[in-house]
Amino acid sequence: MNELFDSGEALGFPPPRDFQRHGLIGIREGIEAGHKNQMLMAPTGAGKTYLGLRIAHKALKQGKRATFLCDRITLIDQTCKRAFEYGLGNHGVIQGDHFRQDWSKPFQIASVQTIESRGWPQTDVLIVDEAHTQRDTWVEYALKSEARVIGLSATPFSRGLGKVFTNLVSPTTMHALTESGVLVPMRVLSCRRPDMAGAKTNSFGEWQPAEASERGMEIIGDVVAEWLRHAENRKTIVFGATIAHCEELCRQFNEAGIFSATFTKDTDKRERDQLIAEFEKPDSSIRVLISVEALAKGFDVQDVGCVVDCRPLRKSLSTAIQMWGRGLRSSPETGKEDCLLLDHSGNITRFAEDFTRIFFNGLDSLDMGEALDKQIRQDGKDERERTGCPKCQYKPFRQRCMSCGFEIAPQSLVAHEAGEMQEIFLGKVPFPGTKQDLWNQLCTFAKRTDWVKSKDGYPYMQFKEITGSPPPSTWRADTAPVVDVSDALAKRLKGKRQSHHIAAAAQRRKEAATA
Repeated sequence: MNELFDSGEALGFPPPRDFQRHGLIGIREGIEAGHKNQMLMAPTGAGKTYLGLRIAHKALKQGKRATFLCDRITLIDQTCKRAFEYGLGNHGVIQGDHFRQDWSKPFQIASVQTIESRGWPQTDVLIVDEAHTQRDTWVEYALKSEARVIGLSATPFSRGLGKVFTNLVSPTTMHALTESGVLVPMRVLSCRRPDMAGAKTNSFGEWQPAEASERGMEIIGDVVAEWLRHAENRKTIVFGATIAHCEELCRQFNEAGIFSATFTKDTDKRERDQLIAEFEKPDSSIRVLISVEALAKGFDVQDVGCVVDCRPLRKSLSTAIQMWGRGLRSSPETGKEDCLLLDHSGNITRFAEDFTRIFFNGLDSLDMGEALDKQIRQDGKDERERTGCPKCQYKPFRQRCMSCGFEIAPQSLVAHEAGEMQEIFLGKVPFPGTKQDLWNQLCTFAKRTDWVKSKDGYPYMQFKEITGSPPPSTWRADTAPVVDVSDALAKRLKGKRQSHHIAAAAQRRKEAATA
């Protein structure tokens, strides 16, 4: 079986790029280590379809049967087209009444929806595209069948993937692909966004689409105006909160003289095919294509130069990355140099810290990915959202700039203040550590304590009160490591709050008595 995944040349396939070769080698090494089911994480532009079809080709060469599973109908024809380009035209298609339906062929390109209703073809190797979108049918098959299963995803963040796939292969990152020219840089403009304060959420913790749509309707005029101001000459994909929201966006774009169309689950296949064929043209008459999610996964038109995000999210980083990725592929033929993201959702600032980490480092484990889509992000104010990168002013900026690479030095690398070994007292009790230790503990206490409203200002004021001087200007609360807080410090901080409440209550009683 090892030869299934070798990196040798194959008729019809272009030679693999270095990161693609590393991906194939990683899969092979995973097999040698005994992993039946493996996840191949590769960002937009890394050639997941190429890798999946290459794996299928190796299986066919060994007399095995392979199935390439797509999670939506729009990806069936796109995958078939690539298969023909790579010399794999002799395949069947399992999707509705597709004219290429032939269950006898050893290679099948299948829709998961049709598999759910008709069952599985005989398969030795199953390649699952967009595998973060888990469906019970293929998950059960992956766990119970003898077939080797390779999941493909740019964002393997969904819950339970670690129970299906026992090995994660991550051969490259968005940063590496941008540096090599496979992806273009993303330039972000944070525009007017809907006020989501008090918006209702669903059982998964996301805002209800109807709530996001209703609030988004109020700023559609700004969406069109900002697009005209910044992106008029760019082929564009817009993401709305609901179909009704998309239709209203489309109406107002068209009223402004910009030929636009919606592409949603309500768009029939014939119209979808026509829209895709037209939008793929370099001189497409359609300038703006608008969708909720139908265009978010696997839809690849390389010369898209602008993404407009009007779909507020608070948990699903994976959905945000999928949407933004639609504009990141390079297009040397059209002279595309970057992708402009017009953020009318607030997503880029809510997810900035985690997105930056994924951009530079990818994932270490599927459990790490699962955690990213569990966390609820709050709409807090961050000074870096206003000022951007200290070096080039790129926004959003957290620890490391996705534009110029400038990075805030980790606390452990910051030069220690002279004389910091001077003993520190918490009242009459010596503090068991340095000023740096005190600062880190104060920041940790602030992050973990609900009644501390100013997560940045509280450590500053307490440090100044305890030591008699402010912390060094290079020490930042948001980048301080999370550490254990000493009992003495916690007791002092909680005691101060209690004393404050007692004093405030006494003052209120005094004022009431004299009223």
